Amino acid sequence: MKDPDGLCDIFKRKAMAVSAIVKDVDSLDNAFEYAIEICKKKEACKMMNPGFDSQAKSEKIISAPGLSEDMAEKFADICMEQGIDYAQDSLRNHLSGIDIGFTTADWGIAETGTLVIDSSMEELRLATMISEIHIAVLQKSRIVKDSYELEDRLIQSMQKSPNYMAFITGASRTADIERVLAIGVHGPLELHILMLEDL
Repeated sequence: MKDPDGLCDIFKRKAMAVSAIVKDVDSLDNAFEYAIEICKKKEACKMMNPGFDSQAKSEKIISAPGLSEDMAEKFADICMEQGIDYAQDSLRNHLSGIDIGFTTADWGIAETGTLVIDSSMEELRLATMISEIHIAVLQKSRIVKDSYELEDRLIQSMQKSPNYMAFITGASRTADIERVLAIGVHGPLELHILMLEDL
């Protein structure tokens, strides 16, 4: 893809500045492989029991709502081969922890390194909020210069109800607690963005 305005490079630089991990991938299959490798390397996420003591789960879970039926089936098969649980729906049953939330982004904003994801589907919202690591695939052709370039598209999208549009910039972080920076309090500990030529 030609990128005369250098939007891909700007997006990558801005996203990395807010601690996102950005990689190029050649295909959705490569994105699946990347997610599997990240999941295999990490410890199973910890869940909270009623006494608020954390304990490690033995199984690892990847959630990937929003994929087409054939892609979801393919990803589920790969996960099963690797001994990883795959969850596409009923994510409320996994509120104690999802290792990897895998999504596709609708847009990227170069100016801030921000992902824009239509999260009107509850499963998609949950996958981006309760996973320890969020991996998002972003088509390079869907990167715009700034939020103003998305204004008309967002207005059109918001005519549908219900509507929930998420703007995600970097991993979850807050300094609300005694003004000490904490990562992963309100969402994933890590954000990985896989930049793809086309889907």
